[in-house]
Amino acid sequence: MVDFLYTLWLGKPVWMWLGFHAVVFFLLAFDLGLLHRDKTREIGVRESLLLTAFYLTLGLCFGAWIWWYLGAQAGQEYLAGLVVEKSLSMDNVFVIAVIFGFLGIPRVAQHRVLLWGILAAVVLRGLMIGLGAALVHEAEWVLTFFAAFLIYAGVKMLVSGSEEEAEGETANRFVAFARKHLRVTRDLDGQKFLTVRPDPLTGRPVRWLTPLALALVLVNGADVIFAVDSVPAIFAITTDTYVVYTSNIFAILGLRALYFALAAMVDRFAYLKGALAMILIFIGLKIVVADTFDLVTIEPWQALVVTVALLGGGIAYSLWRTRAAARAEAAPGAGYLEAGTPPAPGVRAPGTVTNANH
Repeated sequence: MVDFLYTLWLGKPVWMWLGFHAVVFFLLAFDLGLLHRDKTREIGVRESLLLTAFYLTLGLCFGAWIWWYLGAQAGQEYLAGLVVEKSLSMDNVFVIAVIFGFLGIPRVAQHRVLLWGILAAVVLRGLMIGLGAALVHEAEWVLTFFAAFLIYAGVKMLVSGSEEEAEGETANRFVAFARKHLRVTRDLDGQKFLTVRPDPLTGRPVRWLTPLALALVLVNGADVIFAVDSVPAIFAITTDTYVVYTSNIFAILGLRALYFALAAMVDRFAYLKGALAMILIFIGLKIVVADTFDLVTIEPWQALVVTVALLGGGIAYSLWRTRAAARAEAAPGAGYLEAGTPPAPGVRAPGTVTNANH
């Protein structure tokens, strides 16, 4: 048994993989079993920020352990990967806000969707990272393909329209298809994904999907789409599968907590997309000029500094550009938001947009 634990799997001993997944299981059990046993309680901004800080601290502590056990190079690559994944996940948050707003999912039920979405994301990201690692191991030129894709994705993000509006159109088509071919209720049944209702033709009780189930499918679909960008991005930083996987999963674990903080002020980050696009372009160029043609040497800590600078600059610029609108909204009688999820940039306030459940 002891020999098995030290058997190498994807370049690292089995005990390192088992230990990491034990930590992930404990965190999910702690979140589900202790923090949110009361399903009627909403997660406020303050609690969201505290949970975000908690998960970020754990991720940094794990990075410190990697630095100590695997060396400075691996530690720097892990931190760079964590920051890149956190940065790109912010765009995912805005799309999730659109999905919840479109389907009319109240805040009190959003936590359940996000928690199960994270469980699915852990599995899906693991599969995608495993596939990426196999491709890179078999043919290093795949990294050059990743670079071209990241540059293309970054440029497209800079020049294309609102990704949130595109996701809204996708959600609309998906919901229309689901309602046409499946039994889907118009209203929620608490926080259930499935409910029992009479069949309109036979009158017999049958299982129906609820809008919460449609939200879960759309959230997982959005995560897969974003993983197409983020997985190549982190392989551009390091090809160590363990570092890639652990930094990716720690970024995902904090996504649910981060959502409730960012969703409450989503309009303040209307100009962040440009910074995220520049991060993708920078990482793609890093592969071309540093890894493929060896024109310059870019250390992991340098990539980390550039990523943090781009993200910080994007956040600062976005907050500065939206300061006037924020002051106007904060004026007495000016706000329209209550406890629900605020609309993403370009989506009108609740009450002025047609909801999928009406």
